[in-house]
Amino acid sequence: MKHFYSLLFVVALALNSFAQEYTLVWNEDFTDASLDQAVWNIEVNGDGGGNNELQYYCEKAVTLGVEPETGKQCLILTATKENYMGKKCTSGRVNTKNKMTYTFGRIDARIKFPKTANGLWPAFWQMGNNYDQVGWPRCGETDIIELGHQNAFSKGTQDRYFNGAMHVGRQWDAVWSEAKSVTWDYSVEDTFHIVTMIWTPNSIEMYMDKDAHPEKEPYFKAKLEPNDDEWYNRQVIFGKPNFVIANLAVGGNFPGIWDINGISALSEGPRKMYIDWIRIYQQGTASETFVCPSASDPIEPEKVSGLEQPTSDSSLKGRGEKVLRDGQILIRRGEHVYTITGQIVQ
Repeated sequence: MKHFYSLLFVVALALNSFAQEYTLVWNEDFTDASLDQAVWNIEVNGDGGGNNELQYYCEKAVTLGVEPETGKQCLILTATKENYMGKKCTSGRVNTKNKMTYTFGRIDARIKFPKTANGLWPAFWQMGNNYDQVGWPRCGETDIIELGHQNAFSKGTQDRYFNGAMHVGRQWDAVWSEAKSVTWDYSVEDTFHIVTMIWTPNSIEMYMDKDAHPEKEPYFKAKLEPNDDEWYNRQVIFGKPNFVIANLAVGGNFPGIWDINGISALSEGPRKMYIDWIRIYQQGTASETFVCPSASDPIEPEKVSGLEQPTSDSSLKGRGEKVLRDGQILIRRGEHVYTITGQIVQ
């Protein structure tokens, strides 16, 4: 894993404004021998996540390893049907609370979601880092993507049905929510896909595979509007530092299954959620924040606009050096060499 305060690359979407004026401020590629617990918290509990979920979250369900079809080193969250700590199944959940937080920018994650039918509930999301002080829903919650909702079961569209959402409010029974569910035109399960959220002081937008399909509209879009009630003021609540969460829940209110015998997804063995990498980009504005005290190789951020011209030097020496090798732009940063879209090639 490498955490940088400076540019590794600008995503190769230079033909549209979606990619311009952003600098990579944090990159997690899960290539170390173990999960960096200076950045990540592994959750251990069986409290149901406030949604009557069935799993016990435990350390053994959170591993680093190779995704067998691509050979990519990934963070792996594994759901297993087994008796453990009074529960009938186990799974994994991690977060960066009080360790890595950010406000505004763009977050991308390359994830392989498991087949959810029926009963699995994978999610990639974030909450306000003031969670310990004010609790939920006052901290604000942004669900970048969730799969496995019960509405898709009867239609057989679990592999294409997902949603983005936001929640905030004064207390548990007084929550403002905005959610948008979509039935995509291709499967987003069992293969890697890039999920993107663009978060500004005025709006939040979420995209699926924007790198491959730049013409796609956001599957979720919401304005961050002010409100006289401080606990419903979206502009304020969603304008504070957030931490990142990834989890693979089993059952509960979202899938609408509360009995382990109804979780057919685990009837033939464990299922896994693979996360290849997570990246955060920012524009260097005064309203943006990024905090990761354990980040190595701290360097002053470099502002960029579009792609810089590569050099013809093929030695790949130097830090952050762009080179041209066999017609491909490559970028060296530290001990790794990346393609312009962020894949490690050396």
